[in-house]
Amino acid sequence: MTTLCDAHNHLHDIRLLAELPGILSAMHDAGITHCVVNGTCEDDWGQVMDLARANPRMILPSIGLHPWKVSTRSDNWLEKMTSTVIRESGRVFIGECGLDRWMHKPNIEAQKKAFISQLALAAEYNLPISIHCLKAWGPLLEILKTHHRPQRGFLLHSYGGSPELVPELAALGAYFSFSGYFLREEKKKVHEAFRRIPPDRVMVETDAPDMLPPEYYRKYSLSTSTTHSLNHPANLLSVVEGLAKILEIRESHLRSLASENFHSFFPVELS
Repeated sequence: MTTLCDAHNHLHDIRLLAELPGILSAMHDAGITHCVVNGTCEDDWGQVMDLARANPRMILPSIGLHPWKVSTRSDNWLEKMTSTVIRESGRVFIGECGLDRWMHKPNIEAQKKAFISQLALAAEYNLPISIHCLKAWGPLLEILKTHHRPQRGFLLHSYGGSPELVPELAALGAYFSFSGYFLREEKKKVHEAFRRIPPDRVMVETDAPDMLPPEYYRKYSLSTSTTHSLNHPANLLSVVEGLAKILEIRESHLRSLASENFHSFFPVELS
């Protein structure tokens, strides 16, 4: 059976640490061979790198300044990120970063400045970049059109934009990853968007411990999640099952597509 690759999660999240050995074992048993673990601020970049060093065959590290964390950045955050990129020589990616106007009182100009800096760094070293966007598709599209992008393209993680944006984003080099939260029946616009995405640009992700799939799709749960609100990373199986139904293709075919696209975008051989 084709292996599975999680294009975006936060396996270093403190909410998962108590169960991490069991989580990694469950992911292995589920056939998940690789996952990209994304940092969101300076404080967690070291945790991401340590986790990747401890699990080099599975975990691909990525460090970014998330739009929710822009207000907490230090004066030399970009220098720290750049030095890590240079030191790791292609073995670390960029993200999670991007734009968010959904959050309370967003400083969109500060977000744009931080995102442009990270996009430039990814472009300079041709690194994968994982982009977050909520209710800011206009500004994001403008930045992507007017600034250098990595030759390998860029990933729009947990894509929730409109179907109409897909062709333009794909032409700019976008890959699109689908998360389990969007398996909900009411998310029909997202379903339609993924039907329009070129087959060679589709990936799957969990965004664990967030973006929990609907209950009827959940295959794994966390014993420490008393409210059942946390997403187990092995629920990538549920994401594949649900997206295959949405796209009306066989699960085995989607597994192959998503795995091929993952390996095309991410330099797994350097992990």
